[in-house]
Amino acid sequence: DDKTSGIFSSPNFEQDKAFLSSQSVLSYAPVSPESQELTLKRPREKEVRRKTMGLAFDKCQTRPAHMEAILNGLDRYNPETTAVFQDYVVQQCEDRTFDCYANLALLKLYQFNPHLLHPETTTNILAKALTVFPSPAYSLSLALLPPHSQPFPLSSSESQPPSQTSDFVESIQKLTRLNTLLESAQYWLFWSTFNSDDLYADLVADVAGFEELVRVRIAVEVGKAFREISADVLAQWLDLRSREVLEKFVVDVCGWEVDKTAKDGIVISIPRNRENEARSEIKSEHVGVEMFGRAVRRGFEHPA
Repeated sequence: DDKTSGIFSSPNFEQDKAFLSSQSVLSYAPVSPESQELTLKRPREKEVRRKTMGLAFDKCQTRPAHMEAILNGLDRYNPETTAVFQDYVVQQCEDRTFDCYANLALLKLYQFNPHLLHPETTTNILAKALTVFPSPAYSLSLALLPPHSQPFPLSSSESQPPSQTSDFVESIQKLTRLNTLLESAQYWLFWSTFNSDDLYADLVADVAGFEELVRVRIAVEVGKAFREISADVLAQWLDLRSREVLEKFVVDVCGWEVDKTAKDGIVISIPRNRENEARSEIKSEHVGVEMFGRAVRRGFEHPA
């Protein structure tokens, strides 16, 4: 399948694998020093907390030193740094990294200096935000865009300004449609919409590994909600029609198991983690008589 054959040829394939394992509260560890195989093990509680808490909103491990200096100083509001921010967005698209804080700083510069707004960079920021769902990155970015570019339709009683029909606004509308489908877990409809118009592919063309990153994110969310899932359903949600490619993704990237002996067809078994483990909770509440002391005392008091 030409459409999916490039998934496993990416130089960042191992990085995606490690990312998925950390998000699903599982870690990869070598079976032995000599072995190259990877196996899943449940990490210690301290390691779990470290991986699930994440970094502060304004921090990014892959942020260059010169960008850190700009963001921590007054130059973040200097229009002359716009080109530096735009180059950094290009770098993020190429390196598969994401720095939400820096991207929002660039959109804030556009907000203060509308004449500097670069449509292609803006759509690239929105496309990158899609690869980190579910997160507020997309909605935060959308909130900083000019009012005329907002994708929400006006009421029928209001006239639509000419600027609303521009290619830039149409691009934002299409990306927002994709974000809505991802956030609402309509994964099959997301891929159906994405493949229905070549404009979608053009909008994410600058984002290296866009489809791979979205698949990893979908797999993370599936791992939080399921212990077992039909291979046919998962194939639709990941847009992997080839059974061989699907099984390779499930086993090599996700670390899940493929059960071909199930009565209802092939079933994907997902290891237990903090999110998909069903645990009963027993809640008890102790109410002492002293807690009602005031009410009881008032019951015996004579009215004034």
